[in-house]
Amino acid sequence: MALSILRTVFLAVSVGIAVLIFNSPFLREAAEWIPWAVLGGMVFLPLVIIGIDASIRSKDLTVITAIYFGLIVGAFLTYIAILALTPILPTNPRSPVLVWLPLILGMILCYVCTSLLLQTRSDFRFLIPYVEFARNVQGLRPNLLDTSAIVDGRIADLATSGIFESRFVVPSFIVDELQSAADSSDKQRRLRGRRGLDILSRLRASPEIHIEVAQAKDTPDAQVPSESRMVEMASRLGGRIVTNDPNTVKLAALRAVPAININDIAVALKPTFTPGDLLDVRLLKSGEEAGQAVGYLDDGTMIVVEGGRDQIGRMVNVSVTSTLQTTAGRLVFAKPEALRSSAGG
Repeated sequence: MALSILRTVFLAVSVGIAVLIFNSPFLREAAEWIPWAVLGGMVFLPLVIIGIDASIRSKDLTVITAIYFGLIVGAFLTYIAILALTPILPTNPRSPVLVWLPLILGMILCYVCTSLLLQTRSDFRFLIPYVEFARNVQGLRPNLLDTSAIVDGRIADLATSGIFESRFVVPSFIVDELQSAADSSDKQRRLRGRRGLDILSRLRASPEIHIEVAQAKDTPDAQVPSESRMVEMASRLGGRIVTNDPNTVKLAALRAVPAININDIAVALKPTFTPGDLLDVRLLKSGEEAGQAVGYLDDGTMIVVEGGRDQIGRMVNVSVTSTLQTTAGRLVFAKPEALRSSAGG
């Protein structure tokens, strides 16, 4: 709306300048077609500039800030331009060129500067009483969510925690995919689709999270998998993909597109253990070896306790003896602290 008003005012100012030129004494003795040519040119000129400006993809700055800086920078550039053109301008102070050129040039430069700032208002901000140009949250690299990351659900907690600083983008074909799954006759697929839509609703309802649905520019093709379309869109937007699918991560790597696997984040956030660390764990079942018992920490880490089978069903204080990283996750081996103390004594 603000950009449309600016363009309307720009056109009105141009017509106003044309009327002033049209009624000026300089054109009273000119040929009859010259005033009309000036009027037509002053209408055509802003239309061309607006058309070129509209063809450039708009972005998002505070309107007052954009207008403030646009007018100041435009006026300053006009002054510099007139100084630069002085050697080639007519020396007669009553020349029409000297009278109208600064006005026309100032009109064009003020519009271009203000329009540019209006379309980049997400990249800079103006702080009073001093000027600070700083990168805004919305100007950072966007995070594109795919179906697996949305259905997983952990992205909502990660986003709320503030670990992602920039906005989230959900491609329209991902929303369509979730909607199709939610309407599926297959129960499992239907539950996944509904869960994904619920997670999206939760993200949109959070005031701390900026999320938007972006329309894909490519033509839908049943032969093109959503993973390829996701990578293509991330490449076009200069964003990074947030996913749970290892294949998407590999495909993104081939296209030099950044990708984050939520499972990798979860593994990285799990606590590390060193021999001698003390833990409190409830033993739930027997282990594979004789005398072993198994318990789990709150994050799902499996604790294998040697000699703890007789403590199944109880909360036991154990001491870590070693750890083992497997494809299924991290295993922690421990002994009850009482047994360790007795062995040490």
